[in-house]
Amino acid sequence: MIEATFRPIDRWPEPLGHPRRSMFKRGHYTATLTLLERELSHLGAKNVVIQVDLREDQIKVDGWPKAGVRWGDHPGVIVAFDSKHGPLKYATAEFDRWEDNLRGIAKGLEALRMVDRYGITKRGEQYTGWKALPAAGETEQSQIDRGRGLIADYHGVNAALRATHPDHGGDPEDFMAVQAARKADQ
Repeated sequence: MIEATFRPIDRWPEPLGHPRRSMFKRGHYTATLTLLERELSHLGAKNVVIQVDLREDQIKVDGWPKAGVRWGDHPGVIVAFDSKHGPLKYATAEFDRWEDNLRGIAKGLEALRMVDRYGITKRGEQYTGWKALPAAGETEQSQIDRGRGLIADYHGVNAALRATHPDHGGDPEDFMAVQAARKADQ
């Protein structure tokens, strides 16, 4: 099974439009997870976080949604992870069901991988535009500085990474700031 943690959507990146009915067949959630797992493995993905319209109390300790929970009204999905191309983040609310939006992201990752497969690129350039950006209004340098502050507060890189990791209830933006500082200081 895919190693991922579900979390509530912390901030949707754009105004929610009018989602349309899906073009995907219903009931293919297991196939979606299999496809997503395959594509993430090709990217060397680690620290996978899937954000959906759930509250924290609707998510089990293992990071997966509780059975029988009522999902919120927002169908959007955000998938963020560390990869061999750096931190990447994908979001969509194109369809009216979160499961279909998750499938859309998985199919999109598959399509991006085809760009390499067909020889159009060789070094993953197609992922450059999807790199996770600093929080709104934050420059790369201020993100690094904030990460350095978190490292100092937690008395080391590893402690700061553990404390800010989304899998342990940390803030994803703090986690990315610590990673940016670690990378800048290597």
